[in-house]
Order: sequence, then structure tokens, then C-alpha cells
Amino acid sequence: MVVRPTQTTQSRHHDPVVQFSVFTENKVGRLNELIGLLGSHDVHVMALNTLDTTDSAILRVVVDDPQRTRELFRTHAFTCAENQLLAVELNAETDLLKVLAALLEAEINIHYLYPFIFRPKERAALAINVEDMEIGRDALEQRGIRVLSQSDISR
Repeated sequence: MVVRPTQTTQSRHHDPVVQFSVFTENKVGRLNELIGLLGSHDVHVMALNTLDTTDSAILRVVVDDPQRTRELFRTHAFTCAENQLLAVELNAETDLLKVLAALLEAEINIHYLYPFIFRPKERAALAINVEDMEIGRDALEQRGIRVLSQSDISR
């Protein structure tokens, strides 16, 4: 059975969730500096993940205002990369298994995932980096799993 995207689904596909991967030295206070910068400009961190080594760190951040964040990072010399993520809404504890099963069935590799800290509608959500966004999104939506857009997480 082929599932055709609805107009709503198609419009959400043009508004993917943006993740910033900030590359920085691993020193006391650097995360506080980054979060403070965003907060002082009314940008809210919706999801956060850190990966550290002895000398450096990668701070993965999903925010409610990617455009403003781009400007702030450029102005304040934060080195970062930007990519798109799948963000899925979880309504119950069993939804995690449904998400993983849908991606497994579609043979989509998950590179990493992490939870959202906040969502405007107060439902749990996961940020998921997968090897193929389109196939992953289609697999999730065919199973009735809500894939969020950037506008869904913006305030």
C-alpha cells in the first residue's frame, strides 16, 4: 500500500527541525556561556546533547528560533555545523518501541538520538539523527507516528 503525503505533511517537510552542532573547547563554563547567550536573546533551548573528549566538546542544540541562533553564533564566533533531524512526538512509554521498530523495518540506521527538554505542548519528543531523513520520515508517518516540524517546536 502506498501512502500519499497529505498537504499538511508536505508543508511540514519544508520546515524540518534544525540542529546546531557547536564545536568548542572542553572548559568550565563554556556550556553556560552558550546557553546564557541564547537566553539573553530570547532563544529557547528545546533539546540538548553534549559529547565531550579531553580537549573539545560538541554541543548539539535544537532551539525554537534557528534564524536568530545562526546570527548569534556567527556574531559571537561559535563554530558550528547545522543539519536536519527527525523529531517525533511520544504520547506514551510504548511509543519509543514503535519509533525504533518503524525505523528498523525501513532499515534506517540511527546515528544518535536524545530527548527534548521542553515542548510548547508539553508532550515528550525525541530528536533523531538518521542516515536517510526522507525514508525515515515516511516510515514513521506510515506507522502513525507524528513527525514534528520546526514550527511545531517554536514558541
